[in-house]
Amino acid sequence: MKIETAVNLYAEGSALINMGDTRVLCTASWDDKPPPHKKGTGEGWVTAEYSMLPRATQTRTAREARTGRIDLRAAINMPLMGERTIMVDCDVLQADGGTRTASITGGFVALHLALQKAVERNLLRVLPIKHFVSAVSVGIVQGQPRLDLNYLEDFAAQTDMNCVLAEDGRFIEIQGTAEQEPFKPEEMEQMLKLAVKGAAELVESQKKALKLH
Repeated sequence: MKIETAVNLYAEGSALINMGDTRVLCTASWDDKPPPHKKGTGEGWVTAEYSMLPRATQTRTAREARTGRIDLRAAINMPLMGERTIMVDCDVLQADGGTRTASITGGFVALHLALQKAVERNLLRVLPIKHFVSAVSVGIVQGQPRLDLNYLEDFAAQTDMNCVLAEDGRFIEIQGTAEQEPFKPEEMEQMLKLAVKGAAELVESQKKALKLH
C-alpha cells in the first residue's frame, strides 16, 4: 500500500491511497461556516463520503447520484475547531475490494493535512486531532482468516468484516456478515486480531505520508 499527499492543487488537504489495485483520491475542503445544527454551539463539524467513478470497476457503472458515508468524526475534538466545517470527499478511481476502508484511511490523511494547514494559517490554535483513524477489511476465506480482502477474496469469503479503529487499537466501527455459514466466536476473535494488526500498520503508513516519522 502507498499514500501520496498534496495530489490536488486546490484542496486544503489531499491524498491518493493505493491498497493493492484499489485507488482512491481523497480531498478535504475547509469552510468557515458550520452546518445549521452546529450554529451557536461553538463546535465544528466533519462530513465525509465516498463514491465510485463510472469506470472504477471492470464494466462501466452509472455515475452515482448518492454516495456512501464514512465517519471520521471520532478522530476530532470538535470544540477545538470552532464553528467551522471540513468536508472530506473520496472518489474511487479503481476498485479491487476494500474501497470504503481505503477511503477512511486515505480520507483521514487528507483531513489531517487540512487541519495542519488551518493551524499554520492561524485559523486554529491547536491541532484538534484526538487520535489517528484507519480502516481495514478482514474475512474468512477457504476456512482461513485473511487481512485486506481483494475482490476475488471478498467474493469467495464465508465471512467478511470491515473494521474502523483508533490508533490505540480501540474499535470505532465493526461491520461483519456471514455470507455462507455463521462464524464462530473464535473465528471472530481471529479476525479482530488481524484487524488490529493491519490497522496499526496502516497508521504507520499514514504517519510516514504525513512526514511524522
